[in-house]
Parts: sequence; structure tokens; C-alpha cells
Amino acid sequence: MTVGHVRATIIAAACALSFGLGSPGAATAASLMEMNTYLTGPRYDGALPPCEAGLGEVSARFAEKESRFWNSNLQILGYERVRETAYRPWAADTIPRRYCSAEALVSDGRRHMVYYSIGEDTGFLGASWGVDFCVVGLDRNGAYSPRCKMARP
Repeated sequence: MTVGHVRATIIAAACALSFGLGSPGAATAASLMEMNTYLTGPRYDGALPPCEAGLGEVSARFAEKESRFWNSNLQILGYERVRETAYRPWAADTIPRRYCSAEALVSDGRRHMVYYSIGEDTGFLGASWGVDFCVVGLDRNGAYSPRCKMARP
């Protein structure tokens, strides 16, 4: 073995030990390297807009989805009974979300329930809040099936 190989082997062994990879068996406490690495995790403040703030985004994205993917000219014409159904219903360190529901008047002349959530840092490039939504009866690809249950808390 050359000096270069010996040096590389020693460095590899030291790295494996410092990251805890060299010890098989049960999990142990954080290594010195792990404790001194600056990993702060997400910092959410939970400041989300009210449910009414997400309705414009829901209407625009619904019309785009119907036109682009389903060759339909359906649009949401208006909303009634807008209400919050939950705020941060999951664990404390998860992305803050405000869950809402509304009754939408769609251009087909029928009323459909809309379930949507406003999430912190879930917008474009994580720069602002974003909206996920489902319109009952018009979830054509079944992404939130059954009956938009997966869009609710």
C-alpha cells in the first residue's frame, strides 16, 4: 500500500466514524459532527391569509385546469358560505395550513362544494402562500377521491 492509499483509508474511516456509519446496531445519540452542524429546520410563523384570500386563485386555476386538460369551458362564477374548517390541524412542526370550504356556483348552472387549503411557503418557489383545492364532482382525475375527501383535514 502506498502512502496515498493509507492516508485515504484513514480519512474514510474517520469520516465514517464521525457520521456514525461505523457502528452497527441500535441507534445512538448524535455524533460530535451532527451536534455541531447548523441544521435549524423550518421556521414557520403561521401568518396565513383568511379563507376569502384564496378564492381568486381557486377560480383561476380551476378555469385553467378545465380548459387545458379537459377541453371544457367551465368556470366558477361565485362563492357562498365560505368558512374555515381547520387551522394547523397537524403536528406543531408541519407546514401551517388553513383548511376552508365554500359552495361554488359553476358555469354549468350547478352548485358544487369546494374544499381548499392555504399553506405557508407553498406558493411559487416557496416564496409565499399557496392554494390546493378540489371541486366536488369535478375532480375528474380522482386526485382527491372520494368526493374530495383528501383535500380536507
